[in-house]
Amino acid sequence: MDCISIVGGGLAGSEAAWQLAVRGIPVQLFEMKPVSFSPAHKSPLLGELVCSNSLRSDDIHSAVGLLKEEMRLAGSLILQAAEATRVPAGKALAVDRKLFAQYITDRIESHPLISIRREEITTVPTLEWTILATGPLTSEPLAQDLKRLLGEEYLYFYDAIAPIISADSLDYTIVFRQSRYDSTLNSAGDYLNCPMDREQYETFVNALLGADGGVRII
Repeated sequence: MDCISIVGGGLAGSEAAWQLAVRGIPVQLFEMKPVSFSPAHKSPLLGELVCSNSLRSDDIHSAVGLLKEEMRLAGSLILQAAEATRVPAGKALAVDRKLFAQYITDRIESHPLISIRREEITTVPTLEWTILATGPLTSEPLAQDLKRLLGEEYLYFYDAIAPIISADSLDYTIVFRQSRYDSTLNSAGDYLNCPMDREQYETFVNALLGADGGVRII
């Protein structure tokens, strides 16, 4: 088969490139970083997580946990990276974000059938074999071309606020440890919980929205 082009070096693009390459199919992977960064991306690494370090539940009895187990059986690069860089998070599969992205980048860069092209794609490619995996942080020119192609005025993506907080800024006389779905307060849980009343929560959110480069509202 001819070389397959993949646009986007995030989780989907990296996984697609890996799955094709291990099956003997050559791939050229287009990634715009470090030529161009979205407002959320900070690193040139592939598979960079920008919202949270949690990949959600790893419990096989949940839908997302079962999907992860199926991905493991399929030889998923993303799950290999997650297992290698895992951090405590109760039933969730959470990772060290930098090490996670570095693991993915190293594996992709070292595969002889994957060629990484560090350039921005601004229009939907017309090549015969192309996978478009640019995700919610698609650059503005490519997003505009997608709107033209799909006939849709807007493309939507919704997400939660997941700020990174310095540990030394927490008041440990108030904060308590507890894992999700654990009914035992102050147990040796994997999460630090910060209780807030409504006024405190609204003040916190407003501080996030007013932070330099912290939150982008589209």
